[in-house]
Amino acid sequence: MSATPEGRLGRDARVLVTGGAGFIGSHLANALVQAGARVRVLDCLDEQVHGAGASFPAHLDREVEAIHGDVRDAVAVRRALQGVTHVCHLAAAVGVGQSMYEIERYTDVNNRGTAVLLEALLQHRVERLVVASSMSIYGEGLYRLGATIVQPAPRSREQLLAGRWEVEQHGEVLEPVPTPEAKQPVPSSVYALSKYDQEQLCLMFGAAYDVPTVALRFFNAFGPHQSLQNPYTGVLAIFASRCLNGNPPLIFEDGRQRRDFVSVHDVAQACRLALSTGATGEVFNVGSGRPRSILEIAASVIETLGLELEPVVTGKYRVGDIRHCYADIDKARRLLGYEPRVTLEAGLVELAQWLERAPSQDNFMHAAAELDRR
Repeated sequence: MSATPEGRLGRDARVLVTGGAGFIGSHLANALVQAGARVRVLDCLDEQVHGAGASFPAHLDREVEAIHGDVRDAVAVRRALQGVTHVCHLAAAVGVGQSMYEIERYTDVNNRGTAVLLEALLQHRVERLVVASSMSIYGEGLYRLGATIVQPAPRSREQLLAGRWEVEQHGEVLEPVPTPEAKQPVPSSVYALSKYDQEQLCLMFGAAYDVPTVALRFFNAFGPHQSLQNPYTGVLAIFASRCLNGNPPLIFEDGRQRRDFVSVHDVAQACRLALSTGATGEVFNVGSGRPRSILEIAASVIETLGLELEPVVTGKYRVGDIRHCYADIDKARRLLGYEPRVTLEAGLVELAQWLERAPSQDNFMHAAAELDRR
């Protein structure tokens, strides 16, 4: 089965985007409006993301109906669902490191919030449910040793203390390869576990109640309107915030760890396609399919901003961090009709243009100190 062209929805569709004032949610809401859909967003305007006393962001399209409410509030969720035919569930607390010491909050927002939404959907049937998952559920990506594909165990504390950064097996360094959806999830943080729980709860619900459901595993999204004050946001936004405040990017390990950076416009494209695809009951990777080292990313941010800074490779590590993970997007190409359109270079230029107008606050050192203390 395949998607309808460009994620097209019927003329009577009305889409609820939970977390719709956030980075990905606001881009998706605007894209859906531009495609002719009627859109409502539900968002609690979390202070860590939006700032104290924040209102709905000015860049949100005027045609979007905005409801201020928490996904854990059953009354607010039922109100938001009135008249809705499609739901894209993006509401979540985000941050791998912070999740390891704010365990209750992350579990409450992500797990219980999803449960509240699903119970409300028992009384309000929808035509489609799309849920945002995360590449973090994989733990380490997929690797190769010779001709053998390997799903390695996490690196040990002893290995990290010795500064042996690469993933090893029987004393041999493994070669990273693209990670497909079939790889066994190995969540290594409270955040990752909660995202896997969100994904599986929604797929289980969809199968039990015959609600067509799709789960999207987002890789490292970047682009304009990402929170620059939230020190637990994406690494690109963290680097940009530090650079704009005259501080060099600080890089863990040796900087050669590889990730998959995908434009928020491509993530929104995948969400639109998932809202109308015939391939339901499935999980899909949403990435660029191209690995980039963290050191390369830091240098690209500095160059794009036209600054005279040098990244600082700290040699420090965080227990639970993975070494390499980047997306195999063949399944999304085949079944969703997904194709990344924004290159990293073009996306960084767009990000730089937005950053010229965006206030930035570098909270990274405070967050890093809190993580160290914990």
